[in-house]
Amino acid sequence: MKTLDKTTWKRQEHFEFFSQCDDPFFGINTAIHVTQAYQKCKINNWSFFLYYHFLSTQAINEVEEFKYRIKGDDIVIFDTIHTTTVLLRDDKTFMFSFMPFTPSFDQFVANAQEELAKAKNTTGIGFNENTARLDTIHYSAIPWINFTGLTHARSFGVADSSPKISFGKVTQETNDEMTMPLSVFVHHGLMDAYHVSLYIDRFQELLNS
Repeated sequence: MKTLDKTTWKRQEHFEFFSQCDDPFFGINTAIHVTQAYQKCKINNWSFFLYYHFLSTQAINEVEEFKYRIKGDDIVIFDTIHTTTVLLRDDKTFMFSFMPFTPSFDQFVANAQEELAKAKNTTGIGFNENTARLDTIHYSAIPWINFTGLTHARSFGVADSSPKISFGKVTQETNDEMTMPLSVFVHHGLMDAYHVSLYIDRFQELLNS
């Protein structure tokens, strides 16, 4: 982790402008193509849920702006960003989970299995020092809804700069392509729509690979 020198940062005025907003976050909703990734998971008996979380976090770690966080009066840049996502229990309550970054999908799955077991055998929301870490992406999955818009519960009295990414229902299109809604919420002081597009494009490339 290092501290950004705001005095030489080309977006310093942008940061100061948007940081004055009551809600400095903006959101972008789009649809991504998941046909190849979905079929690959089916052939290999992989969890599609875990696979797209894994690929998304790989893409996140290739876009520097998604590693920026506000910490007190500073902007820090983390070396690595990890996964936090919600896991659904049989009783339809959910638990926040933490999965450390790894370039290995097998290791990511192994870490996720520990969190899935924890969710199955515990109650409560699972908010702890790991799920509250700044060096994470806040993920959620809404696999029942083909959404075109999304909002998040937020406490405006609490400083927040962690991106929030949500995935929706996989839908079979008329041309046999499968798509999935994607929602990205980010702090406008830390990045613009261009930087969000870098993540979306890279995520799509990894899904197609």
